[in-house]
Amino acid sequence: MFIDRAVIDAKGGDGGNGCMSFRREKFVPKGGPDGGDGGNGGDVVLVADESLSTLLDFQYRRQYVAQRGRHGEGSLRHGKRGGSLVVPVPVGTVVKDTNTAGPLADLTHHGQRVVAARGGKGGKGNARFATSTHRAPRRADPGEKGEERRLELELQLIADAGLVGFPNAGKSTLLTRVSAARPKIADYPFTTTEPYLGVVGLDDGRSFVLADLPGLIEGAHQGAGLGHTFLRHIARTRVLVHVIDLASERGPAADFEAVNTELWLHDPSLRRRPMLVALNKIDQPIARERVASAQEAISRLGYRVYPVSAATGEGLQTLMGAVADELSRQVHAESPASSN
Repeated sequence: MFIDRAVIDAKGGDGGNGCMSFRREKFVPKGGPDGGDGGNGGDVVLVADESLSTLLDFQYRRQYVAQRGRHGEGSLRHGKRGGSLVVPVPVGTVVKDTNTAGPLADLTHHGQRVVAARGGKGGKGNARFATSTHRAPRRADPGEKGEERRLELELQLIADAGLVGFPNAGKSTLLTRVSAARPKIADYPFTTTEPYLGVVGLDDGRSFVLADLPGLIEGAHQGAGLGHTFLRHIARTRVLVHVIDLASERGPAADFEAVNTELWLHDPSLRRRPMLVALNKIDQPIARERVASAQEAISRLGYRVYPVSAATGEGLQTLMGAVADELSRQVHAESPASSN
């Protein structure tokens, strides 16, 4: 089961108490203070793990508490630090504190970590308070409480390219044609209710990760249909492939405008995201008749258009090659050498 959102409670371990103790030794006032310090509490640490792909585990466990520090003891024995609790999360997890604005961390690389809740400091033992004029302090500090946070975990899949479009545009069929992914396919809307990833391999050795994202309807930026379930995962894709159903009664121009409007209302920066347009289902007679007019209308807006058939595979190699070319251009543009 794919779960991309969870809320958990994280608590750092409490610090151990300092000890008040006096050693029993002749000629030493009251034996002399020898109380040790308490140990610091452990931290709750979230670590990105590439072997995970869902937040499902967090549906069954919500409380995450690190180990408390040991109390100090006599003979200047300091308490042991509490063990940190390391919690693996999928790569692409955004961590938010529900009580503050903005993300706490964005874990985009394997092994990247963030301290979600810090442990409390251990208290000082009475040996710390001894002075030349106050040789027998009867004071020891308690340990501090560990930090407590309620965290919202939101998974945003990391893919090189993402398929966008209305429900039943043929995105899932396209993904199965060009990769080994096997999303659910049926002849009714919203058969894809969660994102699917597939690796596309080209004959020239290049490869990239392609995501089939749930379809959306008008008003998705306000939560209609699958709403933000779809739009959340588009944020990290570097190239968009807009799949249009040429056989749809709505017409390709209306579909194209409606989907783009939802994308841009959700995130205006998506206007600058490279987008290729796939005119799908050209194996059907009515779609074949619309290819020329649709290609001309969308090309006029400055987009590259590729007639394809996800059902037969026609045109898909050309489309995937264009996606790989666009990704290569982005990598070159982002490299330090190209900016000099």
